[in-house]
Amino acid sequence: MNTIRASRALIAATAAVVLPLGLAACGNDDDAGGSKKSEPSKSQKKEDMGEDSAMSTFGPACASVPKSGKGSFNGMAKDPVATAASNNPELSTLVAAVKKAGLVDTLNSSKNITVFAPTNDAFKKIPKADLDKVMSDKKMLTKILTYHVVGKPVGKDQLKDGTFTTLEKDKVTTEGSGDSYTVNGSAKIGCGDVTTANATVHLIDTVLMPPK
Repeated sequence: MNTIRASRALIAATAAVVLPLGLAACGNDDDAGGSKKSEPSKSQKKEDMGEDSAMSTFGPACASVPKSGKGSFNGMAKDPVATAASNNPELSTLVAAVKKAGLVDTLNSSKNITVFAPTNDAFKKIPKADLDKVMSDKKMLTKILTYHVVGKPVGKDQLKDGTFTTLEKDKVTTEGSGDSYTVNGSAKIGCGDVTTANATVHLIDTVLMPPK
């Protein structure tokens, strides 16, 4: 009798331990199958980022940016800055210069940078002979292009009265208010706060020249 009672007590104790564990496991299965919220996909996150980027831009030249495709605000937000610029028709001359200087990988691999990006019209202000000379001189071209890059994020809030050290090691200054800002007192930001995967981009209407 004592042996039977001991066996019954052991079975009851084992059931008391195993049963809650089984119920907990069932509960986890239910959560995984039905009630657990699904995470947004990477593609959806990128789309959301692109939409937010488009909403934050400012300036009259933003109207000329393509509304869809890789060169649009949404498209540019998904790519690193040199790649994003190559998809924007307003920046084809800049992209050609970046390629000649061998800076594509440098720009694409940098994190949280700001690029003051001269548009095609900005390069047209430079006499063709002078532009051809610069484009054929890799050292000079690199100096000019890196003068357009700041090694940290510079958004609209910092443009009002700012001084920033560029990758070229000289400084650029910004000033303005509302949606109207200039760089070095002359280059106007036509479309600002354009977001790429690794940079903030401000499209400007004049090529910046580093101090000699």
